[in-house]
Amino acid sequence: MTQAPITQAPRGTSGARLAVLGSPISHSQSPALHRAAYGALGLDWTYDAIEVSEGSLTQFVDGLGAEWRGLSLTMPLKTEAAALIEDLDPLAQHTGAVNTVLLQKGSEGRTLSGFNTDVTGLVRALAEGGVTVARRVVILGAGATASSALIAAAEIGAESVDILVRTPRKAAPLVELGRSRGLVVTVSELPVATGPNDTAQVSALADPADVMISTLPGGTQLGDVFPASFRRDTVLFDVSYSPWPSAFATAWQQVDGTVLNGLSMLLHQALIQVRIFVNGDPFEPVEREHDVLAAMRGVLPTLN
Repeated sequence: MTQAPITQAPRGTSGARLAVLGSPISHSQSPALHRAAYGALGLDWTYDAIEVSEGSLTQFVDGLGAEWRGLSLTMPLKTEAAALIEDLDPLAQHTGAVNTVLLQKGSEGRTLSGFNTDVTGLVRALAEGGVTVARRVVILGAGATASSALIAAAEIGAESVDILVRTPRKAAPLVELGRSRGLVVTVSELPVATGPNDTAQVSALADPADVMISTLPGGTQLGDVFPASFRRDTVLFDVSYSPWPSAFATAWQQVDGTVLNGLSMLLHQALIQVRIFVNGDPFEPVEREHDVLAAMRGVLPTLN
């Protein structure tokens, strides 16, 4: 039975435009998710994917018309947006990463508000995968998504976080951020694979963790740096979902390890974005939110 559309529309936002920005952007599932949500809500909004390269965000935003309601941001724009927008929610302030921009009409012109929905999206995705508490967490990478993963780790009770990155000095802000949340943070260097038979391993991976969160781009190859015992006993959450299975997921599957893919995070962070774009508030659910989430989940591909 087809669910009847929800009759709800923010005042003055008929025909609003929204988009996800980033580079590359052609693989994004965000348009399908958001279109499903606004269709379920009965809103005549459009949502597109637009290629915007690093350093071009300000110019793009300055050129937007009054019909624009919101933007979703992905690599490499999250840090750039945080520097551009003054009105940031607490998670965006703490992480220095903005993945959601709300555009509104103010008394002195248009206002921009920045949000980070990645943290909540990741916490919800981990819980959906059975990870509600984790004492030790390993994070791959030191970019904008890694800062969100670090805060998410703190929210699920982590006591220590090992950050693995190819250039350790780039993780210095993460160490400071983690310590501000009461975490013991260590940084280890990830070896660069020199060939398919590279067997260099990281000492930090000698003992299993509760969960490892990879924030590295899809297609990243690291060689055989993950011991079999670590893969078998540590849940892998791979933020990337394209291509799938990733090299990490394949390595875990070879030893019957548990793998969670990034589509679940994408789904749940997008739902919080929908709340922001519709209600202006990440904490205020939209009407019949369960049905909206089901509509969004229904358009996602199935990853085996």
